[in-house]
Amino acid sequence: MTEKVVSIDLGSNSFRVLKYDCVNHRILAEHNEVVGMADGLIDTGLISKEAQNRVITAIKKSVEKIVYEPSEAVAVTTAAMRKATNSAEVLKHFKSQTGVTFNIIDGVEEARLTLLAVKYALKREKIDSSKFILLDIGGGSTEIILNDEEKHISNSFDFGIVTLTQKYLKSHDLKADLKKKKEDIKSYINSLNINTDEFTFVATAGTPTTIAAIKLGQDFFSYDKEVINGTTVDLNDLENCLKIFKNSNEEEIMKLVGRGRVEFIEVGILIYQMIFEALNKKESIVLDDGLREGVAINYCLENCKN
Repeated sequence: MTEKVVSIDLGSNSFRVLKYDCVNHRILAEHNEVVGMADGLIDTGLISKEAQNRVITAIKKSVEKIVYEPSEAVAVTTAAMRKATNSAEVLKHFKSQTGVTFNIIDGVEEARLTLLAVKYALKREKIDSSKFILLDIGGGSTEIILNDEEKHISNSFDFGIVTLTQKYLKSHDLKADLKKKKEDIKSYINSLNINTDEFTFVATAGTPTTIAAIKLGQDFFSYDKEVINGTTVDLNDLENCLKIFKNSNEEEIMKLVGRGRVEFIEVGILIYQMIFEALNKKESIVLDDGLREGVAINYCLENCKN
C-alpha cells in the first residue's frame, strides 16, 4: 500500500512540490519557488533555455529539501507547457536532467484536481462545500469551476497573470482587454442558467492568498497558510492592496509578495477584481490549497486502500 506521495505542480510562473501522507491526509513537507517558466512565451512560443535551467535547479533543490525519489513523483504541468511549441523536447530534457516525468494536463483535468483539493480544504475549515464557484488564477490560464453538490462544470479561460502582464507591457490595452474578458465570463455564467447568489465565491492561487496575507498583516516572509485558509476578502481589500503597491517601491513590494511576483501582482489583482464584478460578488473565501494538493489527494484515492 502506498502511504506517501510527492506531487509536483509546474505552472507558468510557480513551481510547487508537496510530500503528502495518504493515510492521514496531511502535508508532511513542501517547497515553493518562482521559476518564471512562461517568460518570453508570448513572443517566441517557446520555453526558453534560461527558464528550463531555473526549473531544473528548482527540482534539484526540492529533492534536497524534501528528500524524495524524483522518478516516483507525480508531476503535472499546465498552461505554459500546453502553449509552448517545444514542450515535448523540454519535458524530455527535464526527465534526463532530473528524473522527473511531467504530464501535461488540460484545463478540464486541472480544474478537476484543483476542485478536489478545495473540497477537502473547505471540509477541513468547516465551511459549507455544497455550492460554490471556484476561481483559480494561474500564470497562463484562469479556471472557473461551478460546484453544485456532487456535480461540477468548469471552464478554462486562455489568460493568466503572466501572459496578460507580458501583453500589457507591450502597450497592450489592459483595461479594454479586461472589459472584454469580463463580458466573456458573464456570458459563460449566464449560459449556465444559475443564480450566483446561491453560490459561495471561493478563490485559490497566489493573488488571492497574497491579498488575504496583506489584510492579516503578513508578508511573504511571515506567510502562514494555516491562518490564511478560510480568510474572507472583499473588493475594499483589493483596492487597499492596489493602493499599497502604487505607493511602495520595488523592494517593499517584493517583501510583501516575494521575488519573481512583483511585476505580476497588480495585473493579478485586476483580474480578481474583474471576476468579482462578473460574478456580482462582494466577498470571496481564500484558500491556499490548489493543484498540487489535488494531484496528491487524487493519487492517494486511486492507490491507497484505507
